[in-house]
Amino acid sequence: MIRDLGALTRREFDVLVIGGGIFGIAAARDAALRGLTTALVERGDFASATSANSFKIVHGGIRYLQHGDLPRIRESSRERRALLRIAPHLVQPLPIVIPTYGRGLTGRTALRAGLAVYDLLAWDRNRSVGDPDRRVPRGRLISRDECLALFPDLEPKQLTGGAIFHDAQMYNPPRLALSCLQSAVGNGAVAANYVEAVEFLTRPNRVYGIRARDVLGRGDLEIRARMVINATGPWAERLVARTLGVTVTPASTFSRDACFVVRKSLLRNHALALMAPTRDPDALVSRGRRHLFIVPWRAYTLIGVWHVVHLGSADHIAATDGELQAFIDEVNAAYPVLHLTLDDVSLCNDGLVLFGENQGTSRDLRYAKRSRIIDHAAGNGLGGLVSVIGVRWTTARSVAEQVVRLVCNRLGRRAPPSTTDTSAIHGGAIRRFTDFMRDAEARPPKGVTPETMRHLARNYGTEYPRVLAYARLRPDSRRVIPGSPVLEAEVVHAVREEMAQTLSDVVFRRTDLGTATYPGDAALERCAQVMSGELGWDGQHCHREITEVRRLFARHRALPAA
Repeated sequence: MIRDLGALTRREFDVLVIGGGIFGIAAARDAALRGLTTALVERGDFASATSANSFKIVHGGIRYLQHGDLPRIRESSRERRALLRIAPHLVQPLPIVIPTYGRGLTGRTALRAGLAVYDLLAWDRNRSVGDPDRRVPRGRLISRDECLALFPDLEPKQLTGGAIFHDAQMYNPPRLALSCLQSAVGNGAVAANYVEAVEFLTRPNRVYGIRARDVLGRGDLEIRARMVINATGPWAERLVARTLGVTVTPASTFSRDACFVVRKSLLRNHALALMAPTRDPDALVSRGRRHLFIVPWRAYTLIGVWHVVHLGSADHIAATDGELQAFIDEVNAAYPVLHLTLDDVSLCNDGLVLFGENQGTSRDLRYAKRSRIIDHAAGNGLGGLVSVIGVRWTTARSVAEQVVRLVCNRLGRRAPPSTTDTSAIHGGAIRRFTDFMRDAEARPPKGVTPETMRHLARNYGTEYPRVLAYARLRPDSRRVIPGSPVLEAEVVHAVREEMAQTLSDVVFRRTDLGTATYPGDAALERCAQVMSGELGWDGQHCHREITEVRRLFARHRALPAA
């Protein structure tokens, strides 16, 4: 991908997407694969907000049983299947254990019934998933002894066993989003980061594009399109209100969803679902309280998710130390053996997620059940504009399919079938992931370790040889960034082929350097040096880039605040 702003202004597009989070990226990919001329702009870096800071879970829909929401169960199971099929290097099944206690809704009988109903509703959960390693098993009960063997420190009093179900887990959400975008670009889309939509271009009763600002300081530009998709998430309603005077009703409410990374592996292969102190007021059948999840991920542990109604600016959402401590206290109350403290947190992730109708002081919170797709022609008499505000990473592809179908209708075209659920994303054309990994590890270039080969194969899939090509051309690029498995060649590749413009783009979203913890001053300095060779930065620019990355790590609780 090359950042070519001229390509945005040379023609009128069928579709312009504003917003480079996963919902905007999914819409651009769907539109491009259906043959529409497509452009996408993002005011920051791609997948740099909520999409990068998710809990990394691909929901299969079992939680919606208690709401009796069968369509949502079917959609979630279908979308989990699609991601396992099109991105096998970045998505894998995740077994989750719910301990069972006593009788009633927290006991084995209730969980057995729930698993049976879910498996019936998700009967096609593995259809066309050819790789056995990416197929989702049926739910099952385990005995008390099996449960304690997996989690010896569970409260044994009244423990009767457990239930195992499977969701899926993302290995690297920013790279998953980026690979989807690369698929769009590979099918003809034009994309650019650091391009901010300033205002809509309008003629009577119609939007026909945007006036945009190059955030990197190279002036303004006009981008014309027959249809515009406003996929700016929690900024979407503010954008149309500020620039068009259009008010969306009812106004959306948002939750600041937070999770955190613990710098050690607390569990082995199974995640653990424990009772949280809050309940779900929308549940038709409730086990009493919501679950919090302790999840193994790489060499770390993820703990989440914590929801707080957010009433302020979408630009300022960071949790305070006091709020994070309150969440840690809830986790320790649910699983006392952890004895977690703030010092155990290596990174805190948070983002804004569409929510239900809640008061700012609500404790038992209502979740949004559907993404919002707003056809402004029908709602406001303003043609050429559709806004979308997504709910879950899992369903971004499905929502994009609906949005692009609507766009095609508004363009007066017969919408061709979407193929985004069967077309492998960039790097995802892998028949059997185990064989693919074994082959990658068996043929490392000179000076590249098996650990780094595994890291490359997981992050880039079948595209990892493009990274190694830089290592072969420049032997010094075979060196790893200090304290990590990341090759200097990845930094070069990120700049030349993945539109990385800043140090934070590389550290947080193109490589694994900042995905779980602060990588150290030496890593930042070396990474900045490599980028300076590519982008012509001087010493002052490098210093500014490093300072900004350190500020972001402090915002995510990986460093003390300055």
